[in-house]
Amino acid sequence: MQIAQQILFILLSIVSIWFFSKKVKEISRNIKLGRDEYLNDNKPRRWKNLLLLAFGQKKMFRNPLVAVMHFFVYAGFIIINIEVLEIVLDGIVGKHRLFAEPLGGFYTFLINSFEILALLVLLGCAIFLVRRNIIKLKRFISKDLDGWPRSDANYILITEIVLMSLFLTLNASDTLLQARGSEHYAANPTGNFILSQYLHPLLNGISTEGLEIIERTCWWLHIAGIFAFLNYLPYSKHLHIILAFPNAWYARLEPMGKMENMESIQNEVLYAMQPEKAPTGEQAVAPQKFGAKDIMDLSWKNLMDAYSCTECGRCSAACPANMTGKLLSPRKIMMDTRDRMEEVGKNINTNKEFKEDGKTLLHDYISVEELRACTTCNACVQECPVSISPLDIILQLRRHLVMEESNSPQEWTAMFSNVENNFAPWKFSPDERDKWAEEMQ
Repeated sequence: MQIAQQILFILLSIVSIWFFSKKVKEISRNIKLGRDEYLNDNKPRRWKNLLLLAFGQKKMFRNPLVAVMHFFVYAGFIIINIEVLEIVLDGIVGKHRLFAEPLGGFYTFLINSFEILALLVLLGCAIFLVRRNIIKLKRFISKDLDGWPRSDANYILITEIVLMSLFLTLNASDTLLQARGSEHYAANPTGNFILSQYLHPLLNGISTEGLEIIERTCWWLHIAGIFAFLNYLPYSKHLHIILAFPNAWYARLEPMGKMENMESIQNEVLYAMQPEKAPTGEQAVAPQKFGAKDIMDLSWKNLMDAYSCTECGRCSAACPANMTGKLLSPRKIMMDTRDRMEEVGKNINTNKEFKEDGKTLLHDYISVEELRACTTCNACVQECPVSISPLDIILQLRRHLVMEESNSPQEWTAMFSNVENNFAPWKFSPDERDKWAEEMQ
């Protein structure tokens, strides 16, 4: 029986890790569809971002109560699953509480700490479920989340509650079996743990054989839950648990909202002012594509931003355009970008290379009306807890609209014409631009 359990465990591990690795490779490939962008300078500042934004969740603490609950859920879930290492090794070598004897009293301290964190995770997840489904905060009932995204968040919270409950029940049944002298469990006695001992009255009436079934069932369900969560993660918004760290490291360090100038446009202005410097013949280079129409035109960082989005809605809640009822939702911009990436990825999986499907991110996923509603105020960038910039994607799509499709409102066209002809947004001759100051003398 023990050998069969070990074989089944190893097979389950191999299959789970293989499927997870396959999906991770697909996501990595999809991100690399974006154009190159160098974001690895100023390493001291990047380490600071990694520690404060990813590990410390600095931006979350603008709302201290929610931040503390989120931190307990996040840290608790990660730290508690350190115990998975012991469960995994127990499954491979066929032992029970492998670390109990070498760690001695420190082992009991660790499990007690894990149980306290498990309780905090349970409470935090329960409160978050209430906020989403009973209190129904505005950013959680937005139409952005209609369908799968809304269910996704609930599934994860429920899964975490189940895993923590299994963890506490496993410990309670285990320590009861130790007290009854059951051979396999009494070999490495640990004594009772700080919280699971209070479940003993619920289990005392069950026979030793029944307790063993409960303990093994909790053990297997906990393992199966962890492996299921591992493979669910790449399809869920909770992929940010992993991507928040590289995303914080590669965050842009320039002032928020700073536009990336296009060298070809800068040169065009230079050559207009100094024609003698314009290249001729073979030296002339064809102008590059302006802005972005599809995901391949965005940078790899834009695409990693889309996969890192937590769908928390803080960006949309802070967006003045969204507040006033405009169609724009920065959260939807990121979700649409990710959806388009996934569609392109499936296209590549089917055809071994991308074949035109008649769709683009601009127009088919993100509309002109959404893009024009943006005031470029940077509120979305400021609010994002994982260093995402919806604004950068919006600006690149708008640049394509204006410079490739000549698609802009009449008021913008007049301003562009004035800038081109008068070097200012106003319709005044450059020679008369300083006349307004004469009235002030």
